[in-house]
Amino acid sequence: MEIPRHWRLKKQRYALVGEVCPHCDAKLFPPRDVCPECGGEARKPYAFSGRGEVFSYTIMQDAPSGYDEQAPYTVALIKLEEGPVVTAQLTDLGQQPVEIGMPVEMVTRKIRQDGDASGMLVYGYKFRPVMQQ
Repeated sequence: MEIPRHWRLKKQRYALVGEVCPHCDAKLFPPRDVCPECGGEARKPYAFSGRGEVFSYTIMQDAPSGYDEQAPYTVALIKLEEGPVVTAQLTDLGQQPVEIGMPVEMVTRKIRQDGDASGMLVYGYKFRPVMQQ
C-alpha cells in the first residue's frame, strides 16, 4: 500500500471514524458521500464507540498472501452498537471460544508488514472480547 493512501485512511483504521447523515441520522461506516438510507449528502464525521458484538465469523485456515504467518485466524462480522456491520479480525482470544453475540471492543493492532522494499508496517483495527471485570 502506498503511504499517501495509508495516511488518508488513518482515521478509519485507528479511530473507527465514519459519518452520520444529517438528514436521517444514519451512522455510516466506512464513510460515503451519499447516505444509502435516504440518498442525502453525508459528510459529517462520526466517531464510533468501538463496541459491538459478533454477528457471524469464520476461521481462516488458508490465508491470502501477506497474512500466511497469522493463519489460522478468526475473521468476524461485527455489529457495532451504533448499527453498522464491519468485517474485522478477532484477536486476544486465548482459549475463549468465539460465539455469536459475544461482546467485543475495537483495538489497534498490526495487520501486516508489506513484503516489498519499503517494509511498511500496516496497523489497523481488530476486535477483542470485552474484558470481564
